[in-house]
Amino acid sequence: MPAVSKGDGMRGLAVFISDIRNCKSKEAEIKRINKELANIRSKFKGDKALDGYSKKKYVCKLLFIFLLGHDIDFGHMEAVNLLSSNKYTEKQIGYLFISVLVNSNSELIRLINNAIKNDLSSRNPTFMCLALHCIANVGSREMAEAFASEIPRILVAGDTMDSVKQSAALCLLRLYKTSPDLVLMGEWTSRVVHLLNDQHMGVVTAAISLITCLSQKNPDEFKTCVSLAVSRLSRIVSSASTDLQDYTYYFVPAPWLSCKLLRLLQCYPPPEDGAVKGRLVECLETILNKAQEPPKSKKVQHSNAKNAILFEAISLIIHYDSEPNLLVRACNQLGQFLQHRETNLRYLALESMCTLASSEFSHEAVKTHIETVINALKTERDVSVRQRAADLLYAMCDRSNAKQIVAEMLSYLETADYSIREEMVLKVAILAEKYAVDYSWYVDTILNLIRIAGDYVSEEVWYRVIQIVINRDDVQGYAAKTVFEALQAPACHENMVKVGGYILGEFGNLIAGDPRSSPLVQFNLLHSKFHLCSVPTRALLLSAYIKFINLFPETKATIQEVLRSDSQIRNSDVELQQRAVEYLKLSSIASTDVLATVLEEMPPFPERESSILAKLKKKKGPGAVSVAELEEGKREGGELNGGADRGADTGAMATSNASTPSPSADLLGLRSVAPVGSAAPSTGSLLVDVFSEAGPAAPSAAVNDDGFLSSTPPSEDPAPPLSEADELLNKFVCKNNGVLFENQLLQIGIKSEYRQNLGRMYLFYGNKTSVQFASFTTTVSCPGELQSHLNVQTKPVEPLVEGGAQVQQVLNIECLTDFCDAPLLNIKFRYGGALQNLTLKLPVTINKFFQPTEMTSHDFFQRWKQLSQPQQEAQKIFKASHGMDTEVLKAKLLGLGSALLDNVDPNPENYVCAGVIQTKGQQVGCLLRLEPNAQAQMYRLTLRCSKESVSRRLCELLAEQF
Repeated sequence: MPAVSKGDGMRGLAVFISDIRNCKSKEAEIKRINKELANIRSKFKGDKALDGYSKKKYVCKLLFIFLLGHDIDFGHMEAVNLLSSNKYTEKQIGYLFISVLVNSNSELIRLINNAIKNDLSSRNPTFMCLALHCIANVGSREMAEAFASEIPRILVAGDTMDSVKQSAALCLLRLYKTSPDLVLMGEWTSRVVHLLNDQHMGVVTAAISLITCLSQKNPDEFKTCVSLAVSRLSRIVSSASTDLQDYTYYFVPAPWLSCKLLRLLQCYPPPEDGAVKGRLVECLETILNKAQEPPKSKKVQHSNAKNAILFEAISLIIHYDSEPNLLVRACNQLGQFLQHRETNLRYLALESMCTLASSEFSHEAVKTHIETVINALKTERDVSVRQRAADLLYAMCDRSNAKQIVAEMLSYLETADYSIREEMVLKVAILAEKYAVDYSWYVDTILNLIRIAGDYVSEEVWYRVIQIVINRDDVQGYAAKTVFEALQAPACHENMVKVGGYILGEFGNLIAGDPRSSPLVQFNLLHSKFHLCSVPTRALLLSAYIKFINLFPETKATIQEVLRSDSQIRNSDVELQQRAVEYLKLSSIASTDVLATVLEEMPPFPERESSILAKLKKKKGPGAVSVAELEEGKREGGELNGGADRGADTGAMATSNASTPSPSADLLGLRSVAPVGSAAPSTGSLLVDVFSEAGPAAPSAAVNDDGFLSSTPPSEDPAPPLSEADELLNKFVCKNNGVLFENQLLQIGIKSEYRQNLGRMYLFYGNKTSVQFASFTTTVSCPGELQSHLNVQTKPVEPLVEGGAQVQQVLNIECLTDFCDAPLLNIKFRYGGALQNLTLKLPVTINKFFQPTEMTSHDFFQRWKQLSQPQQEAQKIFKASHGMDTEVLKAKLLGLGSALLDNVDPNPENYVCAGVIQTKGQQVGCLLRLEPNAQAQMYRLTLRCSKESVSRRLCELLAEQF
């Protein structure tokens, strides 16, 4: 390329850039730029014709101004005129301006294309390269239409210079990636392939990138490249570093070309020609041998180049999977890297060995490194390397080492990074199921898994253990005994309660003969966990209780008393209330035979793919190959696990009319239940799906995420809250479930649950139209001081919502201290190309963190008097805005979250409540007294709390409810 002469240094441009850099403020910079733009505009419009140098200088200034972020609306024609110059520097600046500023819709595109055609036909290699670079940089469909047929001719022409061939190959590659339908090789195919034999290594390097891309789309047309690639690779591998001096990088001959050749060969199966295959095997053996040689340089560049070729060769060996000797040698070579001081090498070795573990030829060789891999899992500092070690353990697991590997993975789980715990849990569950030599070990492993990492055990895992226990008679008694013992721990994870409730409800009779696990002891143990559980788990336990009445008639009176209590049949949650009423009625009026029929044992589950395996597949992580192999192994595993191959989903747990502890099943089959992973609902069934229990049971957002993250704010500013946002918020003060917002496009449903100072909210976004929502994003923000009062973490939501479908989002909420404002939820999406932007207030209010407190009349009024300071009391007298129905009032007060105390106030018409607001920093005791005056249709509401701000806020919230 011609050198720029000294006279081409544009002093005016240098002065202008210096002026810009010396500006003290943004205003000064803009003023200087505006002055220069005015000067340039006057020069372009002036009567005096500008010479090439001046045009070039002013176009350069415009380009610099554009790169500073300012809009340029003139000067394009002058840049196009520079293309016709015979001076390299002027033509170069013209092409540079066009590549950066001219879009494909420009009216000048025809003039530009004519100038490019002139340069391509000029046979001046410098000008041809500039034109090809411009085509590649713009890379538009218009460019492809204009030049896609011309560039292959330049590429294969015998008189084309090597530098132009390189540019032509890379330009064609760019056009093929943007418009593959317009780049038709046809007659040029064989001549392009034969560029692999070109004498110039730069041409081969550029051509192989093009050929690799074309081969991936049209392998049959380019299969002749295999023998040529092997021949070229053989020449490089067998050459000394001095033979290819211009292309030797730190004593490694042509490393980039070698890697590209090896990658091209991975597009095809092993060569059928014996001579070609033998030559390729020799090349691979030579590469493996060179890896064993002492390094020729201590520079990191030498080892990087050498290892790059080695790993690409190993990838090819794994791809062919037909040479046992090479596979074992590759495994041994990777094994040496497992203890290398370079972290990146350890990572790559672990990743490659994951794939090697799936080969029948190298699986045993991989297993010899188990101790090294376990040590890496325990001691590696880098979490990504530890994750690859866990993937490799999973991939190398078989019947001979399953117990050791599962034990190590369980041990690691206790200290594993939060981002990989969910995937680790799934892998442990799959390995325990697939390689269970006896089912008592499997049950112990899963229960241990729940104990160690209960928060990361998805619904699919405990569904699966229940299915296997139900399908295997020989393990039912052991499972019942084991979960009974596990439930006796003081701190018991909720998933353990679910498993315990289900198994004891079905098979508690198998251990009832022991006085230590008598029916009443089993019931009391389960019921002691009841008040600490979420609503779906409570629903499951209620189903277990009605099963107990069938299994153990002696517990009938005790259980009926529980079902009859106000906290059950008058529960603010409709699901729990319905179950309590139905089960109480069923146990009262049904005969023993009817009860035994309705509440018979669950039948065995039908065989289908394990839902745990399906969930792990969806994650599409580095272990995906291992998952596929595991599935294949499962089919080959015969009857080792028998019923363990029977599938799991929520719907399967409701296959009979029998009561089941699944929160998604209805005792009398009154409701249909969608299985986990079922198809998206139709537009007409959005409401039904929003409130189905299957939603929280298997949150889809957990599949594709690595944990709870803060939502990424979209680029556009969020809209201000809707005018009706406060009204929508007030609807949820005394309830946790419902439709938060609905218009003609979108429906947003909510289900939430709270315990102490923590809460979890499920948001359901339903697309009511038949058109896809694109770029669907949600952002939860805590305005102002709320950031220090409330901690909200969200899981990302799917960016595309199909017509008639819905997506779900999970929010974790932590109350740090009392608060008044509500978090804001901003939803943005594109519907028919138009941006929809709306902001709502999330129904998170201070009363959601109430813990009910039972009190006698004496205790209540004693505490009432203690809270007698003026700032501790908030009172409001207001007119009733709704009917003064007694049951409605009670339901709202119960929904508030505090305990509704009966027979406490001397006036039976009054209502009193007591509770404690739980925050991370403190507990705030609250007493409430509501005095209705039916005759005047008025209320007097009095709140006394140990903190003034809580009294005022609760008074404001409740006054809107009655």
